[in-house]
Amino acid sequence: MEAQVKKGLIDICVLAVLNKGDTYGWQVIKELENIMTISESTLYPVLKRLEAQKFVEPYEVPHNGRLRKYFKILPAGAARLTYFAKEQDQLLKIYNYIKEAAAK
Repeated sequence: MEAQVKKGLIDICVLAVLNKGDTYGWQVIKELENIMTISESTLYPVLKRLEAQKFVEPYEVPHNGRLRKYFKILPAGAARLTYFAKEQDQLLKIYNYIKEAAAK
């Protein structure tokens, strides 16, 4: 997948994972591995960007003698995810247009 297309979808995919429940970075990577490859060096800037946009909020939980950073989705993040889901029809039209053109 092209980097620009993937970049546009990573934020939404991370919000989708967090909408299922609070989790930490490595678990986000594992959750997404069936649909896209994402590294820690890619994920953490995404989480920072989502935090700056007030879409997610980090918090720390003790784990094996150290603190593990978890993330939870905030109402604005859930609203962004819902908005994206509503855009699905337009996205599918674009995808189908491209797919038809490529098949010729």
